[in-house]
Amino acid sequence: MNISDNNSDEALLQLLGQRLAQLRLAKNLTQGQVAEQAGLGLRTVQRLELGASATQLSGFLRVCRVLGLVERLDLLVPAAVASPMAQLKQAGRKRRRASGKKTVTIPPSPWTWGERA
Repeated sequence: MNISDNNSDEALLQLLGQRLAQLRLAKNLTQGQVAEQAGLGLRTVQRLELGASATQLSGFLRVCRVLGLVERLDLLVPAAVASPMAQLKQAGRKRRRASGKKTVTIPPSPWTWGERA
């Protein structure tokens, strides 16, 4: 199964868990060894490999570190690259916050007391 946007969260977690298990086996490591090297409990590693949704991301990162996958996380969440126009507008400054949508407001007409035109 390939990772795609059409997969449910549960399916993605299960697929990632299966891939972690395959990589662990390729490195000839037991779940206990991975847990010990990652500083996690055996049950946490088991739940990661099963794709259980209650596992924490920090545990996932620790297992990835043990299996030598940390450098590949850059492919998972690549760094944002600004467009050339945005780079020119920034002129070397680092962006600090999002601007949101700009809305155009129409100023209200002046209010008068009881006069009608």
